[in-house]
Amino acid sequence: MMSKFDELINSETPVLMQISAEWFEPCKVMAPILKDVASKVGRNAKIIKVDIDKNPNAITMFNVESVPTLIIFKKGEIKWRQFGIIQAGPLVEALLFS
Repeated sequence: MMSKFDELINSETPVLMQISAEWFEPCKVMAPILKDVASKVGRNAKIIKVDIDKNPNAITMFNVESVPTLIIFKKGEIKWRQFGIIQAGPLVEALLFS
């Protein structure tokens, strides 16, 4: 799993990772927003979701203080990071211009 993840975040294509908890209301609110972002960026970016209940090590690995936490990776580097509910427009902008 980790090698595939490393391969994904080290690529030229930006990756938006949402670290969330399925039961937490703000994370549920982000689901349709991320679908909207995916439809707008198409193949220009990838979007992945990491559930902290299924992957508790993600909390320490990515220094998560609150969910949802959104992180954009490109070429293995964190280019952008924010937590809370974020609308599609700023996310698309951050993804395409990171």
